Amino acid sequence: MSGSAIQKLIEAAQEPSLNAAQLRQQGHETIRVLGPDAPYELLRALGLTPVRMVADLEMKTPLADELIGTETLGQRGRSLLQQILSDQTNTPLLITHADNELPQIFYSLRELLRTGDIESRPILFLDFLHLPKETSQTYNKIRLQQLVQALESLSVQKLTNISWQKAMADHIENLTLLQTAKALRDGQPSLVSGAEFYAMIAAAQILPPEQLAPLLSQAIEECKTQSPSIAKRLITAGAPQFTGKVYQELSDAGYQIVGDIHDYGDSLLHSVGMTNDWIEYLSDPALRQPSKLIPAFERAHQLIKLARKTKADGVLYLVTKGDEPSQWDARIIQGMLFSEGIACGIWCKGDQLADTETLFAEPKTISVDTNSSKQMNQKNSSGNSTSKPKQSKKVLASVADFGSYQRDWFQKVKQQAADGSPFAVVGANAPQETLRAMGIPFVVTQWWASIAAAKQQSKRYFGLLKEHGYPSDVESYSSQGLAAFFDEDASLAPWGGLPKPDFVEAVNSSDATPRIYDHWARETKAELIQFERTIDPRLDISAQWWDSLPDNWDTELEACRIDLLADEMNEAIKRIGKITGQVFDKDAFVNIMHLVNEQENYYLLTRDLIAQTYPAPVSIVDTMPATMVPQWHRGTTWARDAAKRFYEEVKHKAEAGEGVCTNERLRLMWVGRGMWSDMSFYQRWQESHGAVFVWSMYLGLAADGYIRKFDNNRDPLRALAARFITMGDELRMPTWAGAWHVREAETHGVQGVIALSDADPFVLRALKRAGVPVLALTLENFNQSDQDQDDSNRQIKEFLDDLIGY
Repeated sequence: MSGSAIQKLIEAAQEPSLNAAQLRQQGHETIRVLGPDAPYELLRALGLTPVRMVADLEMKTPLADELIGTETLGQRGRSLLQQILSDQTNTPLLITHADNELPQIFYSLRELLRTGDIESRPILFLDFLHLPKETSQTYNKIRLQQLVQALESLSVQKLTNISWQKAMADHIENLTLLQTAKALRDGQPSLVSGAEFYAMIAAAQILPPEQLAPLLSQAIEECKTQSPSIAKRLITAGAPQFTGKVYQELSDAGYQIVGDIHDYGDSLLHSVGMTNDWIEYLSDPALRQPSKLIPAFERAHQLIKLARKTKADGVLYLVTKGDEPSQWDARIIQGMLFSEGIACGIWCKGDQLADTETLFAEPKTISVDTNSSKQMNQKNSSGNSTSKPKQSKKVLASVADFGSYQRDWFQKVKQQAADGSPFAVVGANAPQETLRAMGIPFVVTQWWASIAAAKQQSKRYFGLLKEHGYPSDVESYSSQGLAAFFDEDASLAPWGGLPKPDFVEAVNSSDATPRIYDHWARETKAELIQFERTIDPRLDISAQWWDSLPDNWDTELEACRIDLLADEMNEAIKRIGKITGQVFDKDAFVNIMHLVNEQENYYLLTRDLIAQTYPAPVSIVDTMPATMVPQWHRGTTWARDAAKRFYEEVKHKAEAGEGVCTNERLRLMWVGRGMWSDMSFYQRWQESHGAVFVWSMYLGLAADGYIRKFDNNRDPLRALAARFITMGDELRMPTWAGAWHVREAETHGVQGVIALSDADPFVLRALKRAGVPVLALTLENFNQSDQDQDDSNRQIKEFLDDLIGY
């Protein structure tokens, strides 16, 4: 059908950049768009022609790789960044918060602009939120109003009632046409292929309404004359598809799509009527909600209902390596569908498309063989190291009782849970102080992961996750608590095992987080409490955050971000109180906040003392546990006093001239998570090279990242919100993280940096530009094989030899 409307739509979907250029030549004010939840109606009401950007997973990305490396973003993100960097037209760009990679692209661009690596261009970020809360909608309204102000400065057209009504009328017309085409796709027999319908949806985010509507109308008429499809009827779900390649492969294999349930699929065809209240309509968090935020149980039932309605022969769940939510949901949703008599296959992108019989074969029942799990923990092979690490030598007496305190505390928590007290598990970047003020015992997810690693149970836990249908290699560190729920071997369970939680709390700071905690809540029947993760959309932010945030958080940070988290915390307090009967003690909370500030101030004093003392009185072998153990008990008198004892002992050693390494020759910085399962790793380099690790993120972040003063009648709950809305930015947001690590390296006299695989590439880039030698390992802080360790030891030896000049 060369020259047909369908062919023109397919070409438009395949070449959005070409279409953008053609539209500019035609006089359109184009704006490139990243994110399926972008408000296309609003952009058009402002006289702009939005053209979505599409990732090319086969694109070479030399510009992106040169500027940010290959670790900051996946192939999808780098291909998008490559397109942005290659665009010399100064076309405005709008990025949304639909997934976790899009903010990373924005962060990268903001930092490249700040450092002068790219020329100035109009870049906007819409921090649109999707949790079904009134607080999220209130926040969205603020962000949409800011977007309108910014766009009106770029466009010759202002937003008016007339322009909005025209844009909505066009939007409704196009939706109606797409719904008509969808009915032809889903009908029996089917007259529209999956690839053709994908092209129609994609073109709706590329072509202006006056070009799109005639093409859609003509394409629908053309489809009515096509020979009907008699292929097997299939619903696709899972990872979003950015091109029509998968649909064409399925069509070639004899499948007809009758449902396409993912963020760039049928979910974009939301029903809507004419409305004059643009901000009420567009601010709704449910509008174009990403599937990662919809519970797996709910999505499974949606698929079951759709399969029965369309008389589908099966559901194909699409998984891609870079899409974490699809990996977390695939086998669980598959099991739910088979239990209802709906065949469901899993197709990993890039794998050979299996024949129908193999693809839709019912999987074996997911169950745990505790004996095999036990054997897994005990087996010794080249790929699974079970050799017990050498014990590290601690030099601080002040931390000697930490182990016994932790054990006693945890046994008390377990007993409280066993006696019926409410018990919570909470992410490290979620506010824990409110739980403490309610008298609810809790454990931090990452603390439990460190205990599992220290007890050499991580590999066994990975096996438990896999045996229950969950991935063992997708954000594994945050899923160790879920694995603990499946652990039935009390003899191997760390410290007797983790109690079943009544509440699980998390900030949705990654794409995998809402999936992990949704499954965790469903498996344990716990109440799920989620907090939004917000992004600062300003292009010009101060890089020296450590000087300003402790005292001036309420002027340095945006009020809307602080207010949102404060409101969410108030909601969570009321919800937990209603369920448990526990009361939020405001006086206790104020005291907790004071104790936290005092505790973190001792860490600041200790950090500064280590930085200026030669030889170093302690290494991170001591500072990591001395910091992190009390941090898990933040807001208690014991934790404050433990931090004080830590400082006083380090001060005594510094004054006495005691060095942790008698022949200190090198001062090193460690970037990434700690090697909790083998702390002696750090000390072997003292013995062989006189190399002392004087810095890790644990003490550094405690010193600079937590203090939030609330004097002058400032609200302590807003101060707590100001602590947590930035948590993680200090380590991952390029503008902040790079500058901070450079400053820490300079103040500590660091002569070399060694980084784990989870280190942020922008941090390493900033350190290198500052003249600090960097060794980036491919090693993880857990799940290492003997070969991994041998390779890393060899690389470190060569690196240190070079620094010393052997």
